[in-house]
Amino acid sequence: MSEEIETAPVRVGVVGVGKMGISHLAIVRALEGVEIAGVVDATDYVLDILAKYTGAATFSSLERMLDAARPDAVVLATPTGSHAELVRTALARGVHVFCEKPLTLSADESAELATHAAERGLIAQVGYHNRFIATFREVKRLLDCGAIGRVTHAQAEAYGPVVLKRKGSTWRSRRNTGGGCLYDYAAHPLDLLNWYFGMPARVRGSALGSIYSSDTDDEVYTTLDYPSDLNAQVSVNWSDESYRKMSTSMTISGSHGRIVADRQELRVYLREGPHVPDGYRAGWNVAYTTDLTQPVSFYLRGEEYTAQMESFIEAVRNRETAARQNGFAGAAETDRVIEWILQDAAGEHVASSQPVAAARRGMFGKRRTA
Repeated sequence: MSEEIETAPVRVGVVGVGKMGISHLAIVRALEGVEIAGVVDATDYVLDILAKYTGAATFSSLERMLDAARPDAVVLATPTGSHAELVRTALARGVHVFCEKPLTLSADESAELATHAAERGLIAQVGYHNRFIATFREVKRLLDCGAIGRVTHAQAEAYGPVVLKRKGSTWRSRRNTGGGCLYDYAAHPLDLLNWYFGMPARVRGSALGSIYSSDTDDEVYTTLDYPSDLNAQVSVNWSDESYRKMSTSMTISGSHGRIVADRQELRVYLREGPHVPDGYRAGWNVAYTTDLTQPVSFYLRGEEYTAQMESFIEAVRNRETAARQNGFAGAAETDRVIEWILQDAAGEHVASSQPVAAARRGMFGKRRTA
């Protein structure tokens, strides 16, 4: 009779318990085979409440938690401007890292951290949760199998009522600390475009507008050009009260059809031909996220938040050498596109990535998954 081998729990520390940090903490605590090693925050009364009602060990700094609790992994949900130092500290200790997006405020620094994590064989993942939404994942699968043929145009949009009045100064209201529509919301559709098509060759026509914010942007508009004849238009506005909540959508046109997707629904139009994949037919096809979403172990805000954390924990538990999705290298490329948009909007010269992009993708025959 064989004996079952008991696997030690993955010990996770959570750094920063604002809105996203509290969500991640709740999800991590609910996952089987995971133990909270400690919680870090700068606010004493928050730590007191957590210690009282959860029993978690609390610390005032990442270094103190790493010394005392020795976690296997950390979840970083602090202001973007603090990410680089915290990530570097955790990686130097041999600790796996899940970091909220964007990775850092410098694409060069993000790329350096990606290299550092890879050299140490550590899981390094960024919280671009849209990659775990079933409708957007199905878009990726359809593009990879050539369902709509040669892609010619994409429209990436995100609108919602996030900032509808002038607010006091916090890190989210200042661009130099990582606040604003570009960093906080446009990063999501930009990351989806990178996932689907790789890096653009050029950024042009960028405009960053302020509606209520005085120190950052509330709306972002830009065009991304890719090798061949593909271009993508990005339109994001987080001061749009015509939406009940923030909504991201993708519309992608190709020589054999069109894909329209958001969080709730996927619509695919396919022309007749051998390119029509199994499960689809010529003409309009409609699927809902409830049809496509795989169950997760704990629901909070949406299955995608648990799915991304489950992916991270499983990679750590299985001692894999890279994140299964949303790795630091891909996040660094999204940070690069954000930098290009900032430069283009300011009238500065933007370097072209066309030689790199063309070599990686050819004519969109093969798309990357990193």
